Amino acid sequence: MQLPVADARTVRRFSGRLLRDYRARLTAVVGLQGLAAVASLAVPWVLGGLVDDVATGTTARHVNTMAGVLIGAVLAQTVLTRYAHRSAMILGEEIFAVLREQFLSTVTHLPLSTVERAGTGDLLGRTTNDVDRVQWVVRFGVPRVLVTLTTILLTLGAAFLASPLTALALGVGIPVLLVATRWYLRLAPPAYRANAEAYAELNGVLTESVEHAETVDALGLGRRRRERTDEAIGRTWQTEMRTLKMRVHLFFWLGISFALPVAAVVLWGTWLVTRDLVTVGAVTTVALYAVQVRHPVSELLMWIDEIQVASASLARIIGVDLVEPDRQATGRHAQGSDIVAHGVRYAYRAGEDVLHGIDLELVPGERLAVVGPSGAGKSTLGRMLAGIHPPTGGSVTVGGVPLVDLPEEELRSHVALVTQEHHVFVGSLADNLRLARADASDADLERALATVDALDWARALPEGLDTAVGSGGAHLSPAQAQQLALARLVLLDPHTLVLDEATSLLDPRAARHLERSLSAVLTGRTVVAIAHRLHTAHDADRVAVVEDGRIVEIGPHAELVAAGGEYAALWHSWQQE
Repeated sequence: MQLPVADARTVRRFSGRLLRDYRARLTAVVGLQGLAAVASLAVPWVLGGLVDDVATGTTARHVNTMAGVLIGAVLAQTVLTRYAHRSAMILGEEIFAVLREQFLSTVTHLPLSTVERAGTGDLLGRTTNDVDRVQWVVRFGVPRVLVTLTTILLTLGAAFLASPLTALALGVGIPVLLVATRWYLRLAPPAYRANAEAYAELNGVLTESVEHAETVDALGLGRRRRERTDEAIGRTWQTEMRTLKMRVHLFFWLGISFALPVAAVVLWGTWLVTRDLVTVGAVTTVALYAVQVRHPVSELLMWIDEIQVASASLARIIGVDLVEPDRQATGRHAQGSDIVAHGVRYAYRAGEDVLHGIDLELVPGERLAVVGPSGAGKSTLGRMLAGIHPPTGGSVTVGGVPLVDLPEEELRSHVALVTQEHHVFVGSLADNLRLARADASDADLERALATVDALDWARALPEGLDTAVGSGGAHLSPAQAQQLALARLVLLDPHTLVLDEATSLLDPRAARHLERSLSAVLTGRTVVAIAHRLHTAHDADRVAVVEDGRIVEIGPHAELVAAGGEYAALWHSWQQE
């Protein structure tokens, strides 16, 4: 499954709305570019007039004056171009900043079930390759397109003002240009979409192989992963070759369309001069304009190609907005902290349930261990209880309100899922902590760190809470990173925690203080622990045994062992190991 891709109409509507928001700034940029273009047009105009003046007779003083005018025009063009380009670049950066923030906001609120079904590569490709392609065009393409369009229009206008008859020859290349461009624009969008999808697939293959290198080595899957990588590279190469051939054909015909007007102006202008219909200076001026306009037209068409690439990428980025939400806040508020699952079913694929009508009521403040064989549905049940996925049948409520009816912020104030994964983001230690509660004071942050036994090492960092961590910053050990994650939980302050392998990285011999940290976080909260080591179940208030997506036993440890059922068998087997 791939995430949605926006159609061309949606992309145009989004782009138009984004540009309309900056209409005044765009007008100012175009105005500056227009003044710079007018200054550049003075050179052919003055040279053409000078040719006629010399032909009819003039003075050295007049030639010197015209030379001064040319120098002034060049200087004015340089200054105006500098400020026009600067303003356009700033505008491009601001537009891209808005686009990037909108995209990040959308990505971070995507339904996790949709992300998981789409796989790693598709979303990774959209957040890397596609964003890079769009940012290139927004930062550099938008300014240059404004420059080239303004320059082309003013150059053609100046050519017709100089000599309307001679300027007619400039249209000789238009048919070739239109046919080549139309052919290209018909083929480009699907070709570049296929190219972006191929890169997304390649990203996914490479990322999965690297992230799961230990599994690849353990199972001897190296050859198969290399073959899979070669296949992905082959498809990417094919799409690159297709777009490259397309560009080669386009630029071949564009080269012809650029050469034709210059030749046509000279030949047509010569004939007009022989008939005394125009002057040699007028032909010179138009010919110089014909040469001068080649570069902006060439650059414009180059950016049209880049815009096609960016449009395909933008369609994939906007497509993320088209993902249907998996929940809708109703405005109801939980009245209490009791969590109840009733008739819960869940299917990753339609018609293939992995949970079958589970009923479970959590007692506030209790510790419930969920045990069972691999693939029994323990982690899936944990995600239902944490509101990560909405159940495909039945309901999970907190205080009488379904979890999926609550806004995300309120949901996480009630229940949070804790896994073995912990993330240190680029920024200060304080920034990392405030991800859980943006309005937390420094005193709040220090109290949270103290709760998880992390305040001492945090204060020992070079700049304390303001120390930069993450990539390029101060290195945090795995133990410290997990304490940071636990401190976020303290700030978030949910009354219920679902632990899925949350302690798998805690080695009591190497980091006993982490166990104390976790114990401090759990105090006074309802805890559901997906137990892979049965000593966790031994210490729990109740144990739920899950098999084939059903709870087959539930009760205190001692009662279940005495009953001699499934849990007793698991317990005795674990003791022997």
